[in-house]
Amino acid sequence: MDNTALIKQLSIIKRGAVEIILEDEFIKKLEKSLRTGKPLRIKAGFDPTAPDLHLGHTVLLHKLRQFQEIGHEVFFLIGDFTGMIGDPTGKSETRKPLTKDEVLKNAETYRSQVFKILDEKRTKIVFNSEWMNKVNASDLISLAAKHTVARMLERDDFHKRYSSHRPIAIHEFLYPIIQGYDSVVLNADVEIGGTDQKFNLLIGRELQREFGQEPQIVITMPLLEGLDGVQKMSKSLGNYIGITDSPKDMLGKVMSISDELMIKYYELLSDVTDDRFEAVKKGNVHPKTAKEELAEEIVKRYHGSDAAKKAREEFNAVFRDKCLPDDIEGIILKKDGNFIWLAKAVVMAGLAGSTSEAKRLIEQGGVTIDGEKITDSRKEIPTGKNYLFKVGKKGFKRIYFS
Repeated sequence: MDNTALIKQLSIIKRGAVEIILEDEFIKKLEKSLRTGKPLRIKAGFDPTAPDLHLGHTVLLHKLRQFQEIGHEVFFLIGDFTGMIGDPTGKSETRKPLTKDEVLKNAETYRSQVFKILDEKRTKIVFNSEWMNKVNASDLISLAAKHTVARMLERDDFHKRYSSHRPIAIHEFLYPIIQGYDSVVLNADVEIGGTDQKFNLLIGRELQREFGQEPQIVITMPLLEGLDGVQKMSKSLGNYIGITDSPKDMLGKVMSISDELMIKYYELLSDVTDDRFEAVKKGNVHPKTAKEELAEEIVKRYHGSDAAKKAREEFNAVFRDKCLPDDIEGIILKKDGNFIWLAKAVVMAGLAGSTSEAKRLIEQGGVTIDGEKITDSRKEIPTGKNYLFKVGKKGFKRIYFS
């Protein structure tokens, strides 16, 4: 068999991936698929715990689309059943469970949003309530018997909570078992997830063996840091870029990330060629140009070419001619109402030590917002948009509200 197709597929899937468990098994599955013409069954699960997706979620969606483009079958699993349990991954305490109505409402928005990335004709959307609602108490006990408490406590977040005497609810142990059982029902060949999901993904392999199936390959993807460059992108932390954000806000947020983080965004979210990616990575493209291209590509994906081009032009019209530094820090301020007193925002952004100092700077003409000088120290600004603040000669910051 000609290995060219195999090498190409493996190269595409490995881009950005942290780990493939086990790679030798994965190669054999790919070889068999190419030999027989039968596509692999690729699974990724998403619990609809929030109404909208953000770019952090799309890391997995991009990998799913790559699988589609090389001819494999994708299952986008909406965890409407597991969503009512709450994934304990990375949590120091039990999640508050969502109601069925909340889960279903969020699930509907997921359905409408994922096809901005995935090919609708080659995507099978499934809900794990389809089979879990048919599982009776006896079946659940039988399923739970296939795993031990000791094995569960090997999991890092459970171990930390147990060691620090923080409560672990019994139903939380069921979450990874049910996620694994989803792989059994779908007879998945591959499951992808974030690095924080590795424990759950591996349980899928174990349960498939228990049910006489060939174990799935586990592919873990990095967690995408948000605008702060430190924490995992999250709506609860306010450091996210939502795929329903306006073109202007989306482009502005991408432009605010650090040059270092931009490389990771390119690797996980961009469709640029490997050669272009290497050029960006090696610094052969000016960081500002590279970031503008990335931002425009992302906006184009969710809002179309015209909106992306317009957003970039507007951004440049406001900022490019202002002699801005290459790397402007972004900061997220907590929204408390529809408006905020400008002097207070200046202090919260760390651009003045007190409101009296901020007022004085404003009255002296030392504060500009999006290139416009503000001299009214009583001014309030809407919290429903983002801004570029300049205070003094060097005090630039991009301001976001959440």
